[in-house]
Amino acid sequence: MFDTLSDRLSGIFTKLRGKGRLTDADIDATAREIRLALLEADVALPVVKGFIARIKERARSAEVSQALNPAQQVIKIVHEELVGVLGGENRRLQFAKQPPTVIMLAGLQGSGKTTLAGKLARWLKGQGHQPLLVAADLQRPNAVGQLQVLGGRAGVEVYAPEPGNGVGDPVQVAKASIEHAKRAARDIVIVDTAGRLGIDAEMMAQAAAIRAAVNPDEVIFVIDAMVGQDAVRTAEAFRDGVGITGVVLSKLDGDARGGAALSVREVTGQPILFASTGEKLEDFDLFHPDRMASRILGMGDVLTLIEQAEQAFDADQKEKMTAKLMGGEQFTLEDFLDQLIAVRRMGPIANVLAMMPGMGQVKDQLAEVDDKHFDKITAIIRSMTPGERTNPKIINGSRRARIATGSGVTVMDVNQLLNRFADAQKMMKQMGGMMGLPGGRRKATKSPKNKRKGTKGGGRSRGGAQGGGGFPGGMPGGMPQLPPGLDPSALAGGQGLPPGFKLPKLDFGKLGKRDDESKG
Repeated sequence: MFDTLSDRLSGIFTKLRGKGRLTDADIDATAREIRLALLEADVALPVVKGFIARIKERARSAEVSQALNPAQQVIKIVHEELVGVLGGENRRLQFAKQPPTVIMLAGLQGSGKTTLAGKLARWLKGQGHQPLLVAADLQRPNAVGQLQVLGGRAGVEVYAPEPGNGVGDPVQVAKASIEHAKRAARDIVIVDTAGRLGIDAEMMAQAAAIRAAVNPDEVIFVIDAMVGQDAVRTAEAFRDGVGITGVVLSKLDGDARGGAALSVREVTGQPILFASTGEKLEDFDLFHPDRMASRILGMGDVLTLIEQAEQAFDADQKEKMTAKLMGGEQFTLEDFLDQLIAVRRMGPIANVLAMMPGMGQVKDQLAEVDDKHFDKITAIIRSMTPGERTNPKIINGSRRARIATGSGVTVMDVNQLLNRFADAQKMMKQMGGMMGLPGGRRKATKSPKNKRKGTKGGGRSRGGAQGGGGFPGGMPGGMPQLPPGLDPSALAGGQGLPPGFKLPKLDFGKLGKRDDESKG
């Protein structure tokens, strides 16, 4: 969504680096370029004017002029002001003191209201609530049926007494749903309302009537982030005609310029509560202004990455891995397979890597990453017997040929996996040693003899971290290695990142889509 804006801002900040101090001319030139970048991204003009004025004022203050690194200080200011434009701190839903809490969704047709209703219901269910979806969009063809399908996929009840397609009274349906929710012990009611292709008096009157009938605790406006300035004007119209308490950004995975997302908070005065980033029901989460600002400035989104990892790696799995480390047990291919499946649950690997700091510099290579490579690794391991997974040393030539045939790959692919896995086992053993755990050895100070031995053969690292397989540090459950070709350990650069931040290195040679296609 913000790729173009991120590229422009990165280029602007690159010009600032290396300057011992910033003159007024430097500040004016930088502000002018940021203004153009924001306008090209379709950010509302009043928002741009206020944003630039605040940056120029702060950039001329003592916090920059007396800073050891003025360029980094300006980047910090831009980040803080961007967080402010996006809303500062994220706001949670306001729940009713006496259930059920009523949430009314409003917006134009095509903005993604019905899909978002299903996503919100699924998310709330995951938070321990019992939501009820209400089909009050009786105008759009098959809107009721779509909501019923989404409710089934989310495992949530759908209240749909009317067939829709122009039949039924949406105000009466919304009103009756409250009593139904009380009888069925549903603590949250999500009312999906009808939209139009454009703002008209009939739509506004119906939305206002539904609001009066159900007295919602939240009126959430669903905004299509790809629409641009029209979306902002529509949000203002709903704010004035119906009254909204929050905004949800849908279709943030699109390739539009994204100015609406940067404008809607400041223009409407209402917070952005959630963001929808894909077509699947799970592509939905709380909106964090600080994390979004970091993504726009190419700083990654490590906190979201950690949260997704915690959800993907269940407690039993983490306890199992901890027990293995504590007990000095061998890390097996069965463990490796469990870790790989958990990583895949986090979503497309390109999206996961994109949340790491600095990945904006290699977004073209990220676009070429193909998850089929990980499916190949999974197929190879699943073609092994339980004994082979536990003790890969018994896999001789004939076994490798059998595994390759069973998984539809070459013997070379099997050999590469086993070699990488051997490095992974060594790394896990070293991890145990560094933590003072049984089964691991603590490295002693190297003697000259050891140094000579270590440099023999080109000084290849034996731990696997530099050998093309180490996964970024901090992944739960001890995910030690990714398939060959992925080495996120030493990417040069660090533009736009805090001083001293060392970026990972990626080699996408064996993960690219073209690689598999050329073989096929």
